[in-house]
Amino acid sequence: MAQCVQSVQEFIQDSFVPLVAALCSEEAERLTRKNNLGFSELVKPFCRLTSEVHMRDPNNQLHVIKNLKIAVNNIITHSPQPGGIRKLLNDVVSVSQPAEGLVTNVITAGDYDLNISATTPWFESYRESFLQSMPASDHEFLNHYVACMLVVSSGEPEPVEQFLKLSQEQHRIQHSSEYAYPKWFIPNTLKYYVLLHDVSAGEEQRADSVYEEMKQRYGTQGCYLLKINSRGSNRGADEQIPDPWSQYLQKNSIQNQESYDDGPYTVISNKNADHLISDGLDNDIQVDGLSNNFKAHPLQLDHLSDTSSSFDGTDYIKTTSSLHESKKTSSGTPHGACLTLTDHDRIRQFIQEFTFRGLLPHIEKTIRQLNDQLISRKGLSRSLFSATKKWFSGSKVPEKSINELKNTSGLLYPPEAPELQIRKMADLCFLVQHYELAYSCYHTAKKDFLNDQAMLYAAGALEMAAVSAFLQPGAPRPYPAHYMDTAIQTYRDICKNMVLAERCVLLSAEILKSQSKYSDAAALLIRLTSEDSDLRSALLLEQAAHCFINMKSPMVRKFAFHMILAGHRYSKAGQKKHALRCYCQAMQVYKGKGWSLAEDHINFTIGRQSFTLRQLDNAVSAFRHILINDSKQPAAQQGTFLREYLYVYKNVTQLSPDGPLPQLPLPYINNSATRVFFGHDRRPAEGEKQAATHISLDQEYDCESSHQWKELEEQVVAVVNKGIIPSNFQPTQYCLNSYSDNSKFPLAVVEEPVTVEVAFRNPLKVPLLLTDLSLLWKFQPKDFSAKHNGATKELVIPQY
Repeated sequence: MAQCVQSVQEFIQDSFVPLVAALCSEEAERLTRKNNLGFSELVKPFCRLTSEVHMRDPNNQLHVIKNLKIAVNNIITHSPQPGGIRKLLNDVVSVSQPAEGLVTNVITAGDYDLNISATTPWFESYRESFLQSMPASDHEFLNHYVACMLVVSSGEPEPVEQFLKLSQEQHRIQHSSEYAYPKWFIPNTLKYYVLLHDVSAGEEQRADSVYEEMKQRYGTQGCYLLKINSRGSNRGADEQIPDPWSQYLQKNSIQNQESYDDGPYTVISNKNADHLISDGLDNDIQVDGLSNNFKAHPLQLDHLSDTSSSFDGTDYIKTTSSLHESKKTSSGTPHGACLTLTDHDRIRQFIQEFTFRGLLPHIEKTIRQLNDQLISRKGLSRSLFSATKKWFSGSKVPEKSINELKNTSGLLYPPEAPELQIRKMADLCFLVQHYELAYSCYHTAKKDFLNDQAMLYAAGALEMAAVSAFLQPGAPRPYPAHYMDTAIQTYRDICKNMVLAERCVLLSAEILKSQSKYSDAAALLIRLTSEDSDLRSALLLEQAAHCFINMKSPMVRKFAFHMILAGHRYSKAGQKKHALRCYCQAMQVYKGKGWSLAEDHINFTIGRQSFTLRQLDNAVSAFRHILINDSKQPAAQQGTFLREYLYVYKNVTQLSPDGPLPQLPLPYINNSATRVFFGHDRRPAEGEKQAATHISLDQEYDCESSHQWKELEEQVVAVVNKGIIPSNFQPTQYCLNSYSDNSKFPLAVVEEPVTVEVAFRNPLKVPLLLTDLSLLWKFQPKDFSAKHNGATKELVIPQY
């Protein structure tokens, strides 16, 4: 695989982080939108802790957490649809292209010197977006929310009542059967109360008073007063405030575009319409003073059919075109323009306090409770739990091997099942980097799931057990790659879940690469290529190619072959630029090695892709290479090449009609057979032009008689010069060819014709029809007083 910006440990840790939901009042959202940001977007750049944090495990041992990152997201009650996710991933890859002056690796292997892209940022962007867009499932808890922030503005008439409404709304979302999404870690979710105060407009004393009341009601560990500015930007031109939001909001704007592009209409609330359409912001629905931005998922494809029934009041339909116009007008607005560096520090401090005093103590307490429950339940009979599972899932499937288990992925456990409690404890430990305890729990859960033949659950436990084993400090045990292989096979073949199988492959391949096991990583990546997703297959094949080239002994031909396969799949996925890049990198291997058929295919594809991307010069160059050498292609394929080539030339001449005439490589001109004749005035039979078919200078020029005239001329000159031929004597030449002395300019008589015979050769197996040929030439007079008297005619090969 290509080099990545993050290490494998950083990549995995950032892929699985504690999720925190955010539920804001209408006034709080309006306050943050003065900075062209939603609340979750406001805090996003500051969600990584800058210092170590400590917590105690169930054995009361101190555990150190480093570089912890959390994710704060708006509550969304509709799971993302597969079509929306596919479009998001396609857009993420499309906008990520190699930068100008991209750093390349020069790899020397044998007689190859290859310039290979050192990094593949499009793959990293795809991987990040893929993992973040994975919907939560019931067989694991990694994507379940651990806590919920309830955010209210200090400008509310009754802030405490708003907190109560938000708390009730969160409880309804989590515990009502009306909502199956999002998923929550435990029934008693941590609620953290945030009072948002506008320093530039709000009353400081009132905010402090409300905060004191909050501390009395919710405790000092459960609430926070966050102060920010919403003043107009009045900083000087030389005052530069960093914009930490741009790298996050670019991805959000791509994601939110799904709600515009996938349906003809989007339903939004009339009550707050002016505040909803903004670049990089979620479309929120305001109901009863609450910012119910959980009504629709950004990746929801059909808003009209799924959400219209849940709207109250004066909802209206705004067309897609007007939404795009609104996006255009707001796209130039900077984010966080009203915030100062002090505000940045306040937000960062808020996240630190929430994590130190709220989130981590809650997770520590939850882990202890789960551990105590599991210990107390160990004495219970296994038959009881087996009977409970039967009530929920029907009869158990008899013992079979993994390859034979085809119908057990539907087995479900009740929420209180001890197997799920072990998995829940393992996931919590994993999220806070306690990998040793997490591995122990995953390993135990894996055994239980396999005994019950609950293959979806077993695959999930195997996957995370392998990752936990790898991440344990000091590497007490080797990476169990066979765990991941079994998980991939189970996800793909038994559970028919390619999304989870892909996650396994992305994780395992990165781990194998970090251990320099490039061959194993390549085999794993290739194994997941399939016909159901061209984009995924293209990305994985390209990474497999990088594995082959980064081996200790680079496998150059395998690299090129898989680059070609990746380019083909990129092309099928509509990623023309990436397809062209892959083919060009592979061309370095095939060029000039005698593999003419492979080289023809690559050049043809490069030419076609370049033409599609309007890179006409590159297209012409690629097509020319197909027709220069004697082709080994069959006649039908040669005809296809020629038609494409002439079509490209037609477009080139149309775009620049006043430009220089193109130089076509067909047909070939036999330079050694070209002859120029200075002879008598030969009259054409009909008109001023005569067809050149079967016409040759042999009809006008007799080589033997010309030689006789030359000897006669020399004799005359010798007689005149008393038997001596002068050294500067030049006999008259009527025909210039490959055998004549062409170092001196010939003499031509004014108004006498100059005939040029050009011999063509067709290297193809298809006939070439040449019509309306004309010989282009240019007369350049020379100074007769110069050393070489006479004139030069510049002959240009005709075009057709």
